[in-house]
Amino acid sequence: MPVTDVVIIGAGAAGLMCALTAANRGRKVMLIDHANKAGKKILMSGGGRCNFTNMYTGPGNFLSQNPHFCKSALARYTQWDFIALVAKHGVAYHEKKLGQLFCDNKSSDILELLLSECEQAGVSLHLDTSVQNIEKTDDGYSLGTTLGALDCQSLVIATGGLSIPTLGATGFGYQVGKQFGHTLLPTRAGLVPFTITDQLKELCTELSGTSVDCLVSCNDISFRENILFTHRGLSGPAILQISSFWHPGEAVEINLMPDHDVPEWLLQQQAERPNSELKTLLGEIFTKKMANLIAEHWFVSKPMKQYTPAELTDVAEKLACWQVVPAGTEGYRTAEVTLGGIDTREVSSKTMESLKSPGLYFIGEVLDVSGHLGGFNFQWAWASAYAAAQFV
Repeated sequence: MPVTDVVIIGAGAAGLMCALTAANRGRKVMLIDHANKAGKKILMSGGGRCNFTNMYTGPGNFLSQNPHFCKSALARYTQWDFIALVAKHGVAYHEKKLGQLFCDNKSSDILELLLSECEQAGVSLHLDTSVQNIEKTDDGYSLGTTLGALDCQSLVIATGGLSIPTLGATGFGYQVGKQFGHTLLPTRAGLVPFTITDQLKELCTELSGTSVDCLVSCNDISFRENILFTHRGLSGPAILQISSFWHPGEAVEINLMPDHDVPEWLLQQQAERPNSELKTLLGEIFTKKMANLIAEHWFVSKPMKQYTPAELTDVAEKLACWQVVPAGTEGYRTAEVTLGGIDTREVSSKTMESLKSPGLYFIGEVLDVSGHLGGFNFQWAWASAYAAAQFV
């Protein structure tokens, strides 16, 4: 029966980072994954360019029922540490916007960097390997796997959440947590597009592919970025961000003209351009098609001088406080993260070790820590993995 110091289950971002860091400490590390390829989610992230971190990462960019939990790990392995690793490997990158760092070439640059670090450190990587059972032993854990029985002192769960099952996501990590006495906080899809089924569906379908800079709000949280109309509803960065704060049945408020004081702007247009039609004026802000469709769906377009104050108030309300009640989200199929997971109150924030079962560690997305869109989830993977790797 092979005996090793550390077994890490899950060869994604967190698992690879933990493996190379622990092996560089001189630990004997075995990294296993049921998939046929390591880092599948890394490869498809950021539209194939991998948004590997964010220059403005801070604890405020993360959601968790225990908001202080992420602080320690993020402070000990920062975005600058990962940027230094990227620079060491000569990977070209750029800032897209808002501190989001992407590869100039492709995501595989990041995956290859991690795999090459693992190889140099002597990590033993086994793909196409399933775990059938796990048992606690006197000096660690014993695993029944398709490779045979494995014994280790430290067991690291880096299996991720439920998002994008086509890439191999399963609830395996949650099952392990439950087996060893951990509380599982309710999971749901985060950073995910909204589906619309009511009368708005027609507008979304007709505007499919149109992108607009908006301020989107829900539950006292707001994000200013683009929204994207789709055949199924609404997507785009601002929608993905707010989806993590939305619950079924709630309204999402969208300000389509965040750079304008809309009531003020309408009165000004009425005074200065009384003969211009409303849709013509909106066509100077949105695409002509969008201006026409909004006018058609929401109000009668006529020359500005013909609007009564009450009508203008109604127009302003629609443009600055458009209330949308999504039917739901597209679910785990397209979600970038899973909200909820292993309750962090039962895990050490310093070591990522289970407080229920010594020698068992949880890192990355399997924990109840989810980042905003923009490289934060990768930074959590790197930081939590690095923290655990100092102690496994």
